[in-house]
Amino acid sequence: MAFGGLFSTDIAIDLGTANTLIYVKGKGIILNEPSVVAYHVKDGKKQVLAVGEDAKLMLGRTPGSIEAIRPMREGVIADFDSAEEMIKHFIKKVFKRTTFSKPKIIVCVPHGATPVEKRAIRQSVLSAGARKAGLIAEPIAAAIGAGMPITEPTGSMVVDIGGGTTEVAVLSLGDVVYARSVRIGGDRMDEAIINHLRRNQNLLIGDSTAERIKTSIGTARMPDDGRGATLMVRGRDLLNGIPKEIEISQAMVAEALAEPVQAICEAVMVALEATPPDLAADIVDRGVILTGGGAMLGELDLALREQTGLSISLADQPMSCVALGTGKALEYEKQLRHVIDYDS
Repeated sequence: MAFGGLFSTDIAIDLGTANTLIYVKGKGIILNEPSVVAYHVKDGKKQVLAVGEDAKLMLGRTPGSIEAIRPMREGVIADFDSAEEMIKHFIKKVFKRTTFSKPKIIVCVPHGATPVEKRAIRQSVLSAGARKAGLIAEPIAAAIGAGMPITEPTGSMVVDIGGGTTEVAVLSLGDVVYARSVRIGGDRMDEAIINHLRRNQNLLIGDSTAERIKTSIGTARMPDDGRGATLMVRGRDLLNGIPKEIEISQAMVAEALAEPVQAICEAVMVALEATPPDLAADIVDRGVILTGGGAMLGELDLALREQTGLSISLADQPMSCVALGTGKALEYEKQLRHVIDYDS
């Protein structure tokens, strides 16, 4: 029994729409993999074939007998069984042994998650082998991870742009004063690129190609020269059905992303309007911090700065802010007990 205690390390999970990150108490982030599960379907029965990185390579490329799915949609669980399998797989991968005793797990959830969605996440984590499951609101975790002084009596604003949702929150004295969650994130940006190329170039591309375009030449503002960098992209020609390759420019991508970027700007503006005046004054002094993978879109901070007039900066490690913050809540549980929900 004493030996089993060696492996009862508590963990924090950032269960994201696009990626899942796991933070182990005392060790930091030791897993960062795509939130994807691939199944082999035989006689109506599903058998897990791959999870994470390996499963992501299969997205959009599977034969009829294999199904690759993303169990998370817009920050919450869309497929209960797959989410449970995925969490189990990642926990086993982290501990590399099957005989670990049950860890305590803290998971972050979108601020706008309903009680039903929270219960689903808690239930999945408990079924995956947790001894106790705590939930923390994503904006609080993001702000802690970005090193913002959230426990002080001053206003801090964080904009966390994930794969499925963008959370805009104003925090003071260790809690949320105002938060708004809009269902726009990296996935919606990918969709916008796919739709734009389909409409304007008659080219059909897959999700992974759209993601590659976004990460390599994606930008939130029109390039100064009206064209910007270019990228060769392959897809299917919708007019004659054969594969073709075209060159797309940053200007095209900026045009495609105009709508999701505008929606993120509006969410920030609405949050500022709803913020009490004294806290709004603090935000003018301190500025706004952007976190999340979606925040890495080229020149998004500049686009937001032009809209709001505030100083807007990108966190040091935008992708891992939420996981780091959830991990800190685990490390300093006594001080941050009020932001962790163990019993909803």
